[in-house]
Amino acid sequence: MPRDSKNQIRLRIHTRIRRRVKGTPERPRLAVFRSVKHIYAQVIDDHKGHTLVAASSSEKNAARSGGNVAGAKQVGKLVAERAKEKGISKVVFDRGGYLYHGRIKALADAAREAGLEF
Repeated sequence: MPRDSKNQIRLRIHTRIRRRVKGTPERPRLAVFRSVKHIYAQVIDDHKGHTLVAASSSEKNAARSGGNVAGAKQVGKLVAERAKEKGISKVVFDRGGYLYHGRIKALADAAREAGLEF
């Protein structure tokens, strides 16, 4: 019997999480996507289906190291600062099916330190 890939398992977990985690205009969703080279974060209003704020390690002004914990911390700080500029202080954290460990945890902690409430 063929086994599911790690990404298929992650997507199943992500679907299960998304049944409960919804972004509202008052409290949008902070969604995280992690690739081998980079990490991406978006603040999304699910009612309108719009991305309000986004940040990633692949941007020109971002750090070179997007695939490690230091890069994730910078992206978390950057997305929190951009959210603050738009008047967003509270978000719901969507880990995207990834374990809350390593780069995902570093991004969340950096966003909290920069002033976002989860």
